[in-house]
Amino acid sequence: MSEKIKERSEIEQQYKWDLSSLFKSDEDFEEALKNIDEQINVLAKYQGKLNNADNVLEFLQKETDVLRKVSNIYNYASLRNAENTTDEIAQSMSSRAVGKFVLFQTVTAYVQPEFLALDDQTLESIMNDEKLKDYKFFLERLLRLKKHTLSVEEEEILAQFSETLEAAGDISSYLMNADMVYEDALDSKGNKHELTDSNFILLQFNEDRILRENAFRNYYKTYKGHINTLTSAYSSNVKASTTMAKVRHYESSREMQMALSNIPTNVYDQLVDTVHKHMKTMHDYVSFRKRMLKVDELHYYDVYTPLVGSIEKTYSYEQAQEIILDALMPLGKDYTDVVASAFKDRWLDVYPNKGKRGGAFSSGTYDSNPFILTNFTGTLDSVSTIAHEMGHSMHSYLANHHQPAHYSDYTLFVAEVASTVNENLLIEKLLKDEKDPQARLALLNQYLENFKGTVYRQTMFAEFEKKAHEIIEEGGALTPAILNGIYSDLIKQYFGEDLVFDEEIQYEWSRIPHFYRPFYVYVYATGYSTAVAISEKILNEGEEAVKKYKEFLSMGSSAYPLDELKHAGVDLNTPEPIDIALNKFRKVLDEATAIADELGL
Repeated sequence: MSEKIKERSEIEQQYKWDLSSLFKSDEDFEEALKNIDEQINVLAKYQGKLNNADNVLEFLQKETDVLRKVSNIYNYASLRNAENTTDEIAQSMSSRAVGKFVLFQTVTAYVQPEFLALDDQTLESIMNDEKLKDYKFFLERLLRLKKHTLSVEEEEILAQFSETLEAAGDISSYLMNADMVYEDALDSKGNKHELTDSNFILLQFNEDRILRENAFRNYYKTYKGHINTLTSAYSSNVKASTTMAKVRHYESSREMQMALSNIPTNVYDQLVDTVHKHMKTMHDYVSFRKRMLKVDELHYYDVYTPLVGSIEKTYSYEQAQEIILDALMPLGKDYTDVVASAFKDRWLDVYPNKGKRGGAFSSGTYDSNPFILTNFTGTLDSVSTIAHEMGHSMHSYLANHHQPAHYSDYTLFVAEVASTVNENLLIEKLLKDEKDPQARLALLNQYLENFKGTVYRQTMFAEFEKKAHEIIEEGGALTPAILNGIYSDLIKQYFGEDLVFDEEIQYEWSRIPHFYRPFYVYVYATGYSTAVAISEKILNEGEEAVKKYKEFLSMGSSAYPLDELKHAGVDLNTPEPIDIALNKFRKVLDEATAIADELGL
C-alpha cells in the first residue's frame, strides 16, 4: 500500500515555509488588509494632475509604495491558500486579497490613459526631466502602449471587470485541486493506491505498469466526467483574452500578450518551425523509450517511467539540498550562500499534504524573501524541481537586491531561464561524477525527459493555445470535441507512430493550468533553449560567463527581455538557440543509445 497523503497538521514545521517576512501572523495580515483601502484611495487624488514632472514623480513613488503593500497582502493570502485549497479561512483570505488588487487597479485605472493622452511636447518634457531619470525606461515602456490604451472611463470599467475576467482560471483550479476525486488505482498485486492530483505523475513514474495504466485511466476518467465544465471554463478564459485584445486594438490575443514584453510574434512562430525541423529526434526518442521498456506497444502511461528502473534512486530532502548546492558551485560562493540560507530559513514548503496545491512554484515580493512550493517525493525529478524553483527564487532575489522596486519584476519571457540553468547545471554535475553505465543511462534519461518536457511538450502546448485562440478569433466555438481533436492531432504529430493513441490522452489539455495564463507556455521552450546555451558557456568559459549571467539575473525589468538575454550572450531573434538546444538533445540521445547498445539493452 502506498503511503497516505498527510494532513497539513501532520507535516513537521521545518518542512513548511516561514511566511513571517510577509506577515508574522494571520492577525497581522488582517490588520494590513483593514488599512489598505485608505492607502489605495489616496492615489485617486492625482487624477487630472499627471501633467508635470513633479506630480508624476510624486505619484509614481506613492504608487510603488502602495503596490508593495498590496503585493504583500496578495502573496501572503495566495500562499496560505496554496497550503490547503480546501481551507475556507484561507479561501476567504485569498478572495479578499484579490479584491484589494482589483481596488488598486480600479483606483489607478486613470493613470495610463491620462498620462498617454498628454500632447507630445508635454510628454517629451516629462520624460526628459532629470527628476524622473530613475523612471525613464519605465515611462518609455508605458509610451509603447499609447495606441492600445483606452479612455479613463473605459479603463476604469475594465479594471472593475478584471476579477470576473480571471474567474475561469479560479473555477478550474478549485475544481481540479479541491473538488475532483479519483478512484484508487490497483497495482499488479491488487493493492490499492490513493490517486490525487499531486501524486498522479509520481504514479506514472512507477515501474509497475499495471499501476501506471490504472492510475492513468482512473485519472482521466475523472477529467472526462468533468470535461464540459472544464471546456466551458477554458473557453471563457480564451474569450476573455481575445475580447480584451479586440478592445485594446491588437490583431490577436497572442500579439497582445507578447507585446507586454516587447516580443515580436515571429519569435513564437520561429520556435514552432524550428522544433518541427527537429521532430525526428523526438520520434527517435519515443522509439528508444519503447525499446528500453521492452514493450510491444508504447502507451502514454509509459512515457514518464524511468528507462533504467533497477537503479532508480530516491533522495531525502536533506540529500537534495547537498546535491543542489554542489551542482550550483560554478555560479560562485555568493550565489550558493544565498541558496544555503534559503534552505536554512525555510523559504520552501516541501512535502505534499491534503488539499495542497499541486506542482511547484516560486513566489514572493520585493519586501519578502522568495518562497518555493514543491511536492517533494524523493525522486531525481523532485530534486530537479527544487533546483528549478530555486533558480526562479534566486532570479527574484538578485533583481530585488540590485533594482528599485519598479524594476524588480522580470518579465515572463526571461522567467524560465534561471530555473533551467539550475536544472542543467544539476544534471551536468551528476553526469560528470557518474561512471557506472547504467546509472549514467538513468541520468541521460532524465536529461532527455527535460528536453522532451520543456522544449517539445511546451511547444506542443503553444501550438494548442494558438489554435484554440484562433478559433474564437475567427468566430468559432470551443467544444470538448474540438479541443480534444486539436490535442489528439498534436500528440500524434509530436510522439509519432511508435506511441499507441489511448482515448484518454485527448483530455490531457484540460489539466494544464498554464493555459489559463494565455501565451505563457512558449517561454518555457525559449527559456530552456536559452538556458542550454548559457549553461554551456558557464561550464566551458567560466568566470566571464558567470559574471554576465549574474548581471542578467540582476537586471529585473530594467531593459527589454531580448536585450537582457543578449547581455547574457544569447540572441533569440534567430533560431540558433533552439537549434543548439535540440542538437544537444540529439547528442544526449545518441550517447544514451550507445550505452544501451554496449549493455545489450
